[in-house]
Amino acid sequence: MFRRHFRMNKPLFLRIIDRLSNEVPYFEQKRNAHGRYGLSVIQKCTAAIRMMPYGQSGDAYNEYLRLGESTALLCLENFTNGIIQLFGDEYIRRPTREDLQRLLDVGEVRGFPGMIGSIDCMHWEGKNCPTAWRGQDTRGSAKPTIVLEAVASHDLWI
Repeated sequence: MFRRHFRMNKPLFLRIIDRLSNEVPYFEQKRNAHGRYGLSVIQKCTAAIRMMPYGQSGDAYNEYLRLGESTALLCLENFTNGIIQLFGDEYIRRPTREDLQRLLDVGEVRGFPGMIGSIDCMHWEGKNCPTAWRGQDTRGSAKPTIVLEAVASHDLWI
């Protein structure tokens, strides 16, 4: 159930929360003027993580997480900046020669020599496609689409 809602496993979610709460000041739980605790790191991260894949607006979490729209958007902005700051050097980068050699070695062990990953394609429908371009971006249906292609390794490095 957790994996379906958050599109990641629970240990990864907890690792992200731990790093953000310890190293990014915005995610520290603070007390307000009355001495009550503010929003927890779990509330802030949940709002950001749920907004990204589903594309929901910030006010969709008002009742669910007790966050206002502006706070949810602020959570998303700080979350993405924090992820880039904490994990960018390791995960958000181009592969080095050593990375490519490691992927080639894994592919060879698995019986696919010369393979660094599997290609995955996804068709996104375009709602606001210019009329002049509609014919070139359709595939069997009348709706225009854009094809996104990605190569993912065995450990889901894209």
